[in-house]
This record gives sequence, structure tokens and C-alpha cells, in this order.
Amino acid sequence: MRGLYPIVDVDSLQELGTQPEAIVAFAERVLAARPPLLQLRAKHAGTRDTLALLRALRPLCTRFGARLIANDRPDLAVLAQCDGVHIGQEDLPLPLVRLLAPGLLVGVSTHNLEQLAAALAEKPDYVAFGPVFGTASKERPDPSVGLALLTEAHAAARASDTPLVAIGGINLERASQVAEHCEMAAVIAALQPDRRSLSGVGEAAQALHAALTSRRRAQI
Repeated sequence: MRGLYPIVDVDSLQELGTQPEAIVAFAERVLAARPPLLQLRAKHAGTRDTLALLRALRPLCTRFGARLIANDRPDLAVLAQCDGVHIGQEDLPLPLVRLLAPGLLVGVSTHNLEQLAAALAEKPDYVAFGPVFGTASKERPDPSVGLALLTEAHAAARASDTPLVAIGGINLERASQVAEHCEMAAVIAALQPDRRSLSGVGEAAQALHAALTSRRRAQI
């Protein structure tokens, strides 16, 4: 798993309209870049709406070869036949997720080195670390960790053979800065150059994925 980790954030896509078709159309353009994972993040959507979106995204992700990840909700991940679930510090703990849904990939968000160490001890399938830079995608974001702490986090994750996802404020310019310090980078806002339309979405995803994988290829 390397490169772009796109997050389809329903709140960030409000200006496209609230119809599921708009969200699916956005995801299809992003998936054309062939990222390894795609996450649906629907913090304020109802359970039924979130499940419907996950079910709509399932065949798309299969067609493009991406693993579909549900945010926060292992129950919906199972019902929608997702490949995995992403959990935060206040969500259901990883051991319980494994107990309830042993077939799911599980990623864990961490925001400092202490949280990272605790998460790595529980052997997630990947771990996210950030926000690396300032971000507007969360109502109450954690303090930015910066590139220095990201470098330390990557060393710890590599020592435990766990892929690291950099997250928070990553755009095309910053992608080249984080590429050597992570396996993947999660992106929300930079996928949508024009918040009111789908213009440039596919191109943005392609450019981000290329920036995040070209540095890795150069190191091999």
C-alpha cells in the first residue's frame, strides 16, 4: 500500500450538493488515479445514508482495485462489505473491532508519539499520524506535528512493520515533502480544486498519487 489515500469527506463536498450521485461521481474521478485505499468519511450523515453511500462505493472500488474503508463504523463496514474500517482515539478500541469483525483491515488515527506507540502495540493494518500541517477538515483539530515528528513516527512504524499514513493539510506541494516519511498520505481538500464542481478532481488525484509514489520509486 503506497501513494495517495483519498478520503471522500461528505461534509467537505456539501457545495457539490447533497445527492449521493454527486459523491459517487467525485469518488469515481478520484479512483481513476488508482489509489490503494479509499475512505468514506461521513461524520454528520445518518446511519442509513452512510450505509447507502458505502454500498454505492463498493462496486466502484472493486472496479478500480481500491480497498474501501469506512470511517468509525465497523458495523457499517461489515454490512456494506467494505475491506476495512478506520478508527480514531475515541472510537471502539482495535481489539474489540477485531473481535466483532475479524476480517476487516483496521487503521488507527494517532496524534502524538505516545498514541502511536500504543496503537502499534495492538498491531493495526496501518496507522495514521497527524495532522502534519494545519487542517480545516476537522472542527477541533489536534496540534500540528510537523515533519520532524512525522519522521520519528515513520521510524517507529517501520520498526513494527506497519504502514504509516501521513494526514493533515497535505496538498500537491507538501506531498513531495512527506513522501519519504510515510507509505501513504491521506488527502481531503486538495482533491477538490473547485469546491462547487468536479472540475479538476481527476487531475488532482492523479498528480497527488504520482507525487507520493515517484519519490518512493526513486529510493528503491
